[in-house]
Amino acid sequence: MQPPDESALLRRLRAWTAFFIFGLVVSGLTAIPLETELAVLERLAGQGADGFAGWIHRVAEALRETNAKFPFLAYGTDWLAFGHVVIALAFIGAWRDPVRNKWLFQFGMLACVAVVPWALVFGAVRGIPLGWRLIDCAFGVAGFFPMWLCWRMANEVEANSGS
Repeated sequence: MQPPDESALLRRLRAWTAFFIFGLVVSGLTAIPLETELAVLERLAGQGADGFAGWIHRVAEALRETNAKFPFLAYGTDWLAFGHVVIALAFIGAWRDPVRNKWLFQFGMLACVAVVPWALVFGAVRGIPLGWRLIDCAFGVAGFFPMWLCWRMANEVEANSGS
């Protein structure tokens, strides 16, 4: 079996890296307009007092009240967004030179794995319903696979080029 074309492999590797960068930026930026996003989600969820609709209504109400009384607390989610964007910027190094910077893919995999216990433990401490914590865990699981693919492809490029 012939080894894959290195340029095609690098294109796929960079595409997956760009996808991960995009996901980090988008997920980070969604932490800024939380009140607006929750208002939309609240309209979509309907009027129910239980389950998903009840939880969304409770969160939206808490955010509105907190923002009205203590708007400076939202600065924390602004910094959360900033952290996502800065981490995404670091992955530009992996996009530019994936073999030399393949350690970033390992870092990404470790960070994604860490999402699961972090969400489960701190979500429980903060009274977040299990279903919502599992959604948060899914981001770590979903992010792990592009990082793993990139790490594998970077190793393959390295092996094929004799670097």
